[in-house]
Amino acid sequence: MKITIIGAGIGGLATAIALRKFRPDIELEIFEGSPELKAVGAGLGLAANAVAALDQIGIKEQVLSVSNVLDSFRILDAKGRLISQTNNMAINRNLQVISNFSVHRADLQRVLLAQIPDVPVHLNKRVWDFNQEGDTVHIRFADGAKTETDFVIAADGIHSIFREKLLPESTIRFAGYTCWRGVADLSNFKKLTNLNPKIASESWGLGQRFGIVPLTDGRIYWFACINAPKAKDVRFAAFGQKELAEAFGGFHAPVGELIQMTAPEKILWNDILDFAPVQQFAFGRVLLLGDAAHATTPNMGQGACQAIEDAAILGKILAKNLGPQAAFQAFEEKRLKRTAFIVKRSWQLGKLAQVGNPLLAGLRNFLLRQVPERMNEQQVKALLNVEF
Repeated sequence: MKITIIGAGIGGLATAIALRKFRPDIELEIFEGSPELKAVGAGLGLAANAVAALDQIGIKEQVLSVSNVLDSFRILDAKGRLISQTNNMAINRNLQVISNFSVHRADLQRVLLAQIPDVPVHLNKRVWDFNQEGDTVHIRFADGAKTETDFVIAADGIHSIFREKLLPESTIRFAGYTCWRGVADLSNFKKLTNLNPKIASESWGLGQRFGIVPLTDGRIYWFACINAPKAKDVRFAAFGQKELAEAFGGFHAPVGELIQMTAPEKILWNDILDFAPVQQFAFGRVLLLGDAAHATTPNMGQGACQAIEDAAILGKILAKNLGPQAAFQAFEEKRLKRTAFIVKRSWQLGKLAQVGNPLLAGLRNFLLRQVPERMNEQQVKALLNVEF
């Protein structure tokens, strides 16, 4: 029996690891559309549920060895005044978890690939079309090549050709803001003020937001979001390092310095996108997984977390020696409600964070300052409420 995984991102690689662990009898191969495995997106912030899922598939320690466990997460205003703080150390102690950590995508990708040295990964194989016929899935690639397989796990991202064909009514939506990302490489944290290598933060202005996420080895992952009237806005497409630094010129230190210290060619720009929750992941011999099934905005740091959860849960279901089609259906039943909640919640949080009206932003900040610290622990508990 052969399962073909489409996509060598976090979801696809984690799924291969899970299947190797729980069903080593299944033949696996991976097809990736990109000509090389590039870690697009620079950095990731991951939560307690990702740690639990990594533990399930047996690679928790390997991932944490290249990660930065964060002591605290703060929300600030544009001037650097505290709005809200999550004490990760207290939560970790109370719940016996690691509630928040960061990792560079390239480091995570390297660790994941190292776990499956025997799984073929075919690069520059972008799927052009596919069809199910009897007990076979036929796949045609953009370069004209073809392959056949017994089952497909489509982990090919938000622009999945599989979802587009199987769920044509599921259309990508623009969240209303665009985002730049980068990694500043610092040899010494003392060079910058207001920077602690164990504290992540978001600073909320008016229709603007800047995130600072320390990684390992003196690297700082940062992201900058600005409200935009439409996707692919030509004004923001023309933004370079200079324009971005000017746009965030009113923000507290070290926002401007981090932008300036990042090589211009290393600054990535993308609109923030997702799609409304769908009602089906399993389609006979094809299963949608990760962003192909439930792409979410990054406001909860749950995109990669949910993909890793997917991998662990699918592996555990297949460990029961169910046939893949039955396993795909069982996976769908377990994952639809949880992933829909995450997508909706993240969309709402993004709207809250990107408020552009001064009065509403002031009210938001005031109300958030009244939220008791124990609510943050309750949110971590809710994320951990997943049955593997």
